[in-house]
Amino acid sequence: MLKLDEASLGLFDNLQRRYAEALDRRDMDAWLDCFTQDAAASYFCIAAENVERGLEIALMYDDCRARLIDRVTFITKVWAGTFQPYRMRHFVQRIGVPTLDHGKLNVVSNFSIATTPEGGGSSLLAVGYYEDSVVLDRGEPRFLRKRAVYDTTVLPRYIVYPF
Repeated sequence: MLKLDEASLGLFDNLQRRYAEALDRRDMDAWLDCFTQDAAASYFCIAAENVERGLEIALMYDDCRARLIDRVTFITKVWAGTFQPYRMRHFVQRIGVPTLDHGKLNVVSNFSIATTPEGGGSSLLAVGYYEDSVVLDRGEPRFLRKRAVYDTTVLPRYIVYPF
């Protein structure tokens, strides 16, 4: 495993920024663009409690690119108008030094997500950490795998958007 230079870390941090910005703007096409075109691209959102117990029971389990595309379709077309819109603000901090292993960048980042329903007050939606595997795709770093592990035992509202 190799450690990375500052320029490479900056490219990853920019990917993480684009990811958070896409969700904060509720731009699901931009969210999808943060993932590689590889059929194995995946996103998981799982409770830390389940991880600690070895249970792969996830709130969101998109284990291939086709399911990522399905998630975008459901949010933008199928569920449109069926849920109370809410704003999100993601705060993400890379922790530790990422490693490069067989062409994949593996990195862990902490996150916290604040939410504000239309016409309502802001509250904390979830806190946790991301486990990311990143590859170069179309000349830019993109997620091959993103796993959001949330510490929050009881989420304060229904969840439509990925963390």
